[in-house]
Amino acid sequence: MKTPSLVIVSAVRTPFARAGSDLAHMDAVDLGRHAVSALLTRTGIDPMLVDETIFGCVGQPPEAMNIARVIALRAGLPEAKPAMTVHRNCASGLEAVTLAHAKMCAGQGEVFVVGGTESMSNMPLYFSRPAVAKFSAMGRARDLAGRAKAALHFRPADFAPVVGLQLGLTDPVSSLNMGQTAEVLSREFEVSREAQDAFAMRSHLRATQAHHLLNQEIAPVLGRHVISTDNGVRADSSLEKLGKLKTIFESNTGTVTAGNSSQLTDGAVALLVATEEAAAAHNWKPLGRLVSYAATGCDPARMGLGPVRAMDSALHRSGWKLDDMDVIEINEAFAAQVLAVMKCMADPACARRSGLEAPLGELDPARINVCGGAIALGHPVGASGARLVQTALNQLQANDGKRAIVSLCVGGGQGMAACLEAL
Repeated sequence: MKTPSLVIVSAVRTPFARAGSDLAHMDAVDLGRHAVSALLTRTGIDPMLVDETIFGCVGQPPEAMNIARVIALRAGLPEAKPAMTVHRNCASGLEAVTLAHAKMCAGQGEVFVVGGTESMSNMPLYFSRPAVAKFSAMGRARDLAGRAKAALHFRPADFAPVVGLQLGLTDPVSSLNMGQTAEVLSREFEVSREAQDAFAMRSHLRATQAHHLLNQEIAPVLGRHVISTDNGVRADSSLEKLGKLKTIFESNTGTVTAGNSSQLTDGAVALLVATEEAAAAHNWKPLGRLVSYAATGCDPARMGLGPVRAMDSALHRSGWKLDDMDVIEINEAFAAQVLAVMKCMADPACARRSGLEAPLGELDPARINVCGGAIALGHPVGASGARLVQTALNQLQANDGKRAIVSLCVGGGQGMAACLEAL
């Protein structure tokens, strides 16, 4: 029996907006619903043809624990069609794509809506465990006197919230937050502050130059005003402005700043994927094909190196070489992280430190993230993997390219990559 080939038929996303700004009034469900509704409208697909919805999300809201199901129903997909949420940290949106392929291979569907959503504006605040114990004791009290007695145990510190986003961006194994892991790579691979700022500036300027292509990806959102573009892109980015920013993870010896890191962002992406046979039967013209993919592990303290082994594995499975790629997308979690990955791809000593037996080849900076990346566009963590697929395929279509590779580092010490082919 022939293994089904997954094709990407269409893709659409919301604008990406800095946390606390234009999209803060929308939660992760709202963002995902908007993207899926826009996808259904653009394609004109009969919702009954969709076998399942698969969405990535990292900070799932407590009121929508299987957020994919809520998004699907609110977007108008039939209640008889199932939905599931996946979570592989920063690669969740890409995981949704590859899981659809796995289900196709298992004979569990031919047409899927996949993608990812994240509202980093609406990440919850928590109480500390001691505070929760005191609230619980007060709740168990049987009368007013008992509740008053329990309330006397509270201290001002009990009412200081624990920031959910901060918890989520801290690795429990290495005890480092994601920015600190970037500082580890900056030191070990000698990535200077100047190089990081230059990379960040390039991301903003490239996103500015590519705004026509990027805007084609977006389904505008109606709020107090029409939001139709990504609001994190700084057309006036400069080395001088970036150089004035303070380091935020290591005050004295650090190199990582808010300017050379990805932005905390709200956004969602939706893709229609199908078997080649289903696409042909419905006269759909796909954007491209998923050729291969891989997820690999690495040291959580050096999680930023995840793309190195993941790209190596995905390329090996495809039979392609790095030089074959017309488009290369590496998610810009941090400038230091991408620059360290580039060194590991080209330098033999660095390659061995990242787990490769030999370098894959030198990455020409001019070929990486030609439309800018997460430093400029933002990184809504559950959606970014799907956005990379969308942007890579759109670049291939616009420039008559044939092959692309996309990759992400993953909090917790993983990497994920996928090879794509234009059709």
